[in-house]
Amino acid sequence: MKFTDGYYSHHPMVDYFNAMEPETYGIQPANKPDVSLGIQDIGMSVPMGISAANVAGIYSKIRMGAGKLEIQFPGYRVGNRNQQTPEMLGEDQRQALREMQLANEVRFTTHASFGLMGMMGRDERGNFSVMGAYQDLMELKRAIDFQADMGGGSVVMHSGEFERPMTDMYMDDETHTLNLARDQTGRLLVRQAHIEEFDAKFDLMDARTSQKMETVQKDRAVAYPDWLKAEKRVPGKDVNGKDIFIEVGDYIDYQGRKIINPYDPLHGRVPRYKKDEGRFDIKLRHFDYFKKEAMEYNKHLSEEIRKKYNREPNYYEKVYPEEMFLRATLEVQEGHARGWALQYGLETKEWITALDAIDKAKDFYRKIDESIPEDEKWKIMKQERVIPLGGAIQEMIPPETKHPLQVLSDAKTQVEKRLEFARQASAAQEQQALDTYETKIHLINPIKRLEWHGTRMYAEAGVHAMRRTKDTNNPVVVAIENLFPERFGGHLEELKWIITKSRERMVELLTEPEIQMGVSRAPMEMTKEKLEEATEPGREGMLQENPFYIGASKEEAKKIAERHIKATLDTGHLNMWRKYWQDDPKLTREENDGKFKEWYLKQVESLAKEGMVGNVHLADNFGYQDEHLSPGQGNAPIKDVVSILKKNGYERAITVEPGADATTDLSDFHGLMKTWRLFGSTVYGMGMGAPQIPQRWTDVQYSYFGQNKPPYFVFGPYAPSNDWTLWSAVPME
Repeated sequence: MKFTDGYYSHHPMVDYFNAMEPETYGIQPANKPDVSLGIQDIGMSVPMGISAANVAGIYSKIRMGAGKLEIQFPGYRVGNRNQQTPEMLGEDQRQALREMQLANEVRFTTHASFGLMGMMGRDERGNFSVMGAYQDLMELKRAIDFQADMGGGSVVMHSGEFERPMTDMYMDDETHTLNLARDQTGRLLVRQAHIEEFDAKFDLMDARTSQKMETVQKDRAVAYPDWLKAEKRVPGKDVNGKDIFIEVGDYIDYQGRKIINPYDPLHGRVPRYKKDEGRFDIKLRHFDYFKKEAMEYNKHLSEEIRKKYNREPNYYEKVYPEEMFLRATLEVQEGHARGWALQYGLETKEWITALDAIDKAKDFYRKIDESIPEDEKWKIMKQERVIPLGGAIQEMIPPETKHPLQVLSDAKTQVEKRLEFARQASAAQEQQALDTYETKIHLINPIKRLEWHGTRMYAEAGVHAMRRTKDTNNPVVVAIENLFPERFGGHLEELKWIITKSRERMVELLTEPEIQMGVSRAPMEMTKEKLEEATEPGREGMLQENPFYIGASKEEAKKIAERHIKATLDTGHLNMWRKYWQDDPKLTREENDGKFKEWYLKQVESLAKEGMVGNVHLADNFGYQDEHLSPGQGNAPIKDVVSILKKNGYERAITVEPGADATTDLSDFHGLMKTWRLFGSTVYGMGMGAPQIPQRWTDVQYSYFGQNKPPYFVFGPYAPSNDWTLWSAVPME
């Protein structure tokens, strides 16, 4: 038997004897796929330690008939027998695989460690770190090295950067006007629970340490001041005394003057004061209130930056509603600390004044003491209470008689202690207020950290793939895979964002002579001004020699980045959105299924049209879990996906991940054969149509693989033995 296509056309066994056309093995003309794929188009995954134990295990898949294989590495950092890593295959094994590719005309791709979940450096406690991200980058690099040794091709890498609420998937970084969870009419399409729209949770982290700080919940109210604003347009002054018109809604102080910078921590906006009650107006605020707060802050920021730098605010400078929400709680702590710092500061001034007065008094009484005879000094003696208690108790305890200098010395000791307390307390409260302010402004949504650091890791991986590429016509490609719906990168628009930002960073790495965190020839010596600038990523004081610089133009670098950073489209992962899909009650079940399919395929088409697809995983399920059913065995529109890809010129690897078939069928290879059948791969038999020759796909599947009966079919050059051959030189068992 022979699977025919151009890939194998050199083999002599291509006679059209006993051809089993689609109708013969169960596919009627009406059900034929739009795009017919042969075995040269569809390969299978081989998880090392699971589906294959060694190189011989890989070869067994080739012997069965697979023409393309994705060698997958489940191990993370340190491998073992059942979870192998790329470095467990040494030079001997790699040479054997290279020879295997040439001898059998197969192609290999690679799947980096299953343990990689994006490039955020996430640990088991949910925190993130740049050092952890670099460790993950090393994992990806060794998979890239392995694929480079195979000659070129894609290296699959999971996304799934962080968890985010499914009802609030915003992608237009600043304005929050585009929510991927809703259609154009505003109807919610997906959610994880019926209450998620109202109690969605947002994780925030510290931009300096990358550690998770707190989770913001939509249904949690926060006490927040009602700020004093002008209620009508009137002529007036600002806080600097300049004559202006005060507009409705301008922030004003208690004297009716316009506040220039409402967000200044010391001289900014003030809470409305209720004179009748003698209290400030504090109200409980919902999450939606902070959406408006964020928009207002960003508008003010835009005006200030345009005036100062003649540019628009960058993505990092603007604020998300969830960031503004948590800032509110920290502002309470900051305000409390600043209030006490001011109180203790006023006391400090009073105690310093008291010390000066005591020293002057001591000088006065010292002169008197020197001028009065000893027997007359009793006249200046002072009575002092032993215990500073009031009422009857104090009257019952007789006072002590002391010399004025002694009284003043005791008083000075007490004032010095009070001064030390006020000084320490005021400084500590001031320090706490400043630390709280710093924490407040460095609270970020994880997507900001992903753009700061995560896309940098992908970009460095892209540069590494470029450097390890031997043939520009067959480049090594970092292919980022859409993972599960619950995590960022699971939606294909999010995946496109990751790829776009990673490519932009790769262009920067290739074209900028100096970058942040480059190679330093000598310790950096920075002025006070540069040190202040260096508190923000990418500032001049942090720029160093760029080790990735190749002197390419922006246009050339863009083409390089597009060549080496692409997407892996996983049909099964995308189908898992089905369980979160919100049916329209006005539509029938069939119509709602059609709506989901339409949504699904529009995402695929968008990814394909932009030329981002560099690898495809064909896996099926029923929309609940990633069970890796063979294509056609679940309800994912896989044939439609392939049709869209082919229509948009996709010609790279297509890999079946038939996990379930290893358990519920006779082998994982049966999952690959089911896929061949699904896409109409033609089978050819040997002989002249003798009745004993089976003519159905199921006969091919179950009369040889996994069965104890003589084989009727030969898979091209993949038969395992040369002990006996036909006149055509096709080996047989």
